[in-house]
Amino acid sequence: MPGSAQDPIAFGLIVIGDEVLKGTRVDAHLETFKRMIGQRGHELAWYWLLPDDPEVLTAHLRFSMSRPDPVFVCGGIGATPDDHTRACAAAAADLALLAHPQAVALLEAKFGAAAYPNRILMAELPAGCDLIPNPINQIPGFALRGHWFLPGFPSMAWPMAEWVLDRFYGTAHASEERAVAVLGVPESRLIPLMKDLGARFPELKLFSLPHMGDDPHIRLGFRGRERLDEAMSALRERLSAEGMRFQEISESVGGA
Repeated sequence: MPGSAQDPIAFGLIVIGDEVLKGTRVDAHLETFKRMIGQRGHELAWYWLLPDDPEVLTAHLRFSMSRPDPVFVCGGIGATPDDHTRACAAAAADLALLAHPQAVALLEAKFGAAAYPNRILMAELPAGCDLIPNPINQIPGFALRGHWFLPGFPSMAWPMAEWVLDRFYGTAHASEERAVAVLGVPESRLIPLMKDLGARFPELKLFSLPHMGDDPHIRLGFRGRERLDEAMSALRERLSAEGMRFQEISESVGGA
């Protein structure tokens, strides 16, 4: 329920644009969406950077629409010939691309007669989709099959995404991350231990992160919300029983 605490949600993020892949622009969406989603206790679970290629876009959107994850999609909803996202979203969902009456009204109100013949193309959207308000220039995004289609421009996409998050997803019970630093062993020695403890605490995410350089160690721990104390006690007991040295890591990292 929006505004109330709930279980964390895993989101996807798709950023579309040849200019990012070719290096003429740097993608700023990834870090910002991680922050916006994480601040609300949720998690950015995956990220795709895709070209302005209709075949590629349609195939990827068809796959992501078959999954339960809500997905933010940034880019390609304009009116120029290289903006394929609206048509590809419709094709992926097996829907017609039609003039959306509310989108038509918004574009006519903003541009008047100058909306025709080109700007009005931005009102051609997948049949039955909902609009996402754009507080910057009133040209809307659209929502379809758990996907939130936004402009590529950060100044527009980010406030629109925050509106979506607050209106439809609310905040979640934040998860935590706890770990110890394992010393003097190769990561391969931890595999049997990780398999056993991962099966024992399936509601938690068990992770291993090697650190090289002047302070070589393996950051080993759990991420989640329930039974963290019990899981970390079991981890310490297992490391001690197998004669592996470790040091406590004091910080607890919040966020889903």
